[in-house]
Formats: sequence, C-alpha cells, structure tokens
Amino acid sequence: MGDNDIRIQAGLRIKELRDQAGMSQERFAWSIGMARSYLAEVETGKRNISLVNLEKIVTGFDITLEEFFHSDLFQF
Repeated sequence: MGDNDIRIQAGLRIKELRDQAGMSQERFAWSIGMARSYLAEVETGKRNISLVNLEKIVTGFDITLEEFFHSDLFQF
C-alpha cells in the first residue's frame, strides 16, 4: 500500500479537514456517529471506507463529495 493508494489519500484528506476544523478524532467521530477507532483506521488507510461512511464524514464537515476530492492529495 503506497502513498498513491486511494485509502491513504482519503485518510490524509479526512485528517487534513479534521485538523482545519480543530477537532480531535474522538470529538469528530462522536459528532458523526462513528467509532473513534474506526475513524483512526480510516485516517491511516487501514480501512477501506464505505460510501455510506464517506457520506457521513463529508456531511460532518459540511462539504460536498466534490469538495472532498478537490485536493492535491488525490492523484487521479
């Protein structure tokens, strides 16, 4: 699993957005109804996130999927 793995890229993007929002993993996970341990594994690329959970995350950041993927972190 290299840096160009979509799981790593998505995890880095989630962490970036969470840091920008000034939220801990625990606080953000709680706010979207997700286990902190699951969110931690998503952020490190250890989990293949489902579309349902990705929707929870982008909704929690109050952004669209387009805004989520509009980042230099993604190498498409």
